[in-house]
Amino acid sequence: MLHNDYKPPVHDTQASVAAARAQWMALLARAPEAWLESHLGPQCEGDLQWLRPAETGLVMVQGRAGGSGQRFNLGEVGVTRCVLKPDAARTDCKQVGVAYVMGGSHRHALLAAVADALLQEPALHPHWDNVLLQPLQQAQSAQTQQKNAQAQATRVEFFTVAREAGSRPDEVGDS
Repeated sequence: MLHNDYKPPVHDTQASVAAARAQWMALLARAPEAWLESHLGPQCEGDLQWLRPAETGLVMVQGRAGGSGQRFNLGEVGVTRCVLKPDAARTDCKQVGVAYVMGGSHRHALLAAVADALLQEPALHPHWDNVLLQPLQQAQSAQTQQKNAQAQATRVEFFTVAREAGSRPDEVGDS
């Protein structure tokens, strides 16, 4: 399920912050690595404190028949995760960042984890929300709309000849 409904967090309750964090982590996981690199490259330098170095593994993906049926194991997909603290002297951030990204890119996981840490820091959040999350949300929403438009353009309606003629099936051919 795509989460293209990111809204900046309202720091009222712990639950609202956790929900906003889940949304921004989903955005960062789907973000193009080159785009993250251009915005976060300097923040990834310095003395990173690795709590869990980037590592790649497999997770079982489940599906549902028709989207609402009984669950079944669909297959395995490669995922890379890491947990770290950015260099506080370089970033003014003391938070722990976590990232899970599909695929085997350790750099993508590192960039997403640094972004997660920066976004959790209350003083830094507004800046990184404007620089990272809002443009990502807009780009991913535009991409989703484009894919939906392409799918709609190729939509095919299947009707039988009898329905198109407006007659019952036993009347076809009776002239």
